[in-house]
Amino acid sequence: MAGGGGGGGAGGVGGSGGVTGAAGVNLLALRSHNTALVLDLLRTAGTDGISRLELAERTGLTPQAVSKITARLREEGLVAEAGYRASTGGKPRTVLRLVPGAGHALGVHLDRDELHVVLVDLNGTVVAERRAPLDLGSGADAVVAAVAREAEAVVGEAVAGLPDAAVTEVGGGLPDGAVTEVGGGVHDGGVIEVGSGVPCTAVTEVGSGVPDGAVIDVGVGVPDAGVTEFGAGAASAALTDVGAGVSDAATVGSGAEPAGGRLAGVRSLLGLGVALPGPLDHTRGVLHRVTGFPEWDGFPLRDALVRRLGVPVAVDKDTNAAALGLAVAGEGGEGGGGGSFAFLYLGTGLGAGLVIGGAVHRGARTGAGEFGHQVIQLDGPRCECGNRGCLETLWLGAVSRGEVEEAARVLGEGAANLVGLLD
Repeated sequence: MAGGGGGGGAGGVGGSGGVTGAAGVNLLALRSHNTALVLDLLRTAGTDGISRLELAERTGLTPQAVSKITARLREEGLVAEAGYRASTGGKPRTVLRLVPGAGHALGVHLDRDELHVVLVDLNGTVVAERRAPLDLGSGADAVVAAVAREAEAVVGEAVAGLPDAAVTEVGGGLPDGAVTEVGGGVHDGGVIEVGSGVPCTAVTEVGSGVPDGAVIDVGVGVPDAGVTEFGAGAASAALTDVGAGVSDAATVGSGAEPAGGRLAGVRSLLGLGVALPGPLDHTRGVLHRVTGFPEWDGFPLRDALVRRLGVPVAVDKDTNAAALGLAVAGEGGEGGGGGSFAFLYLGTGLGAGLVIGGAVHRGARTGAGEFGHQVIQLDGPRCECGNRGCLETLWLGAVSRGEVEEAARVLGEGAANLVGLLD
């Protein structure tokens, strides 16, 4: 997806020319932010659509910048005309709408014992999904292979369900019968085009070349239901990155080229988002000492998946992915965007995703949200992190003993501390 045109105002960010300006600003990323603003408004407008003038008024971009952005989106098949709307003077305004089926993203949630994969369209509607057992401690090769297998299966299922029409080539790694370029275009029904020779572009991971949070809050899609599902949140993260609109993502923040992999021929597949337990470096897609699985420390998960699948990949903590999905859906604030809240994850561990002012808050070292590792009992039991009396250890201990009231008390104490810090 090409970046949008320059020109800015209150909402949009101006910029044109090369990749970096005189002040070292990443102009490509800033133009991409403008494209994301436009895409988000098109998404929220739904089937009613929105005019170019309205887009300019609501983003703060100049009409010329909006025209450049929407022209490129139309060329790529992501936006279509949806009729006309009466105006107070002059000719009727042309209304534009998003074409949900023109782009898709895969969302993957890696939990300690389960793998969840979803395929969503540009509206965030789930097109297909799969679940499979997983041992996160089985080693990097086994986990990467499992992700690739299930991702290919989800895409294959979605393609296999289409009518026999215009079948030409079968993309590498997809089941026989995969459909290539149905009717010359993708329509609202979630049709996936499979072809070859089309570069997978338009995805850069969150925070690459952009001030933290500058793009996160203007994502393209999130599922209509179940947004707290981590797989859907991961797909939302991928779509948010797609909304950033950075061209030639193979060269943006990734050491691996997304070319030649087994999903590289799926034309509408814009990228893959992976959510898993932290800590990790989301800017490079490198894992750190994942709680309970120290063997993952330093593993470049993003690059491994890019090489295996051939599509751009974004990696983030599961709690941040879920919080992002909720933020895109408009949680935490009137009318969507600008809200603040904490998403708490209760499972085999405890974590939090923090959204402040509509954007995921990561902290200076990108480690914000380690909710379970706040110390609430100085002489408490030893935690896997090395500290004593961590909330997670006390809570899991109470749960394992069946002490529901104690588990609730401990959790409530930690949540109250969090609220006190944030509000």
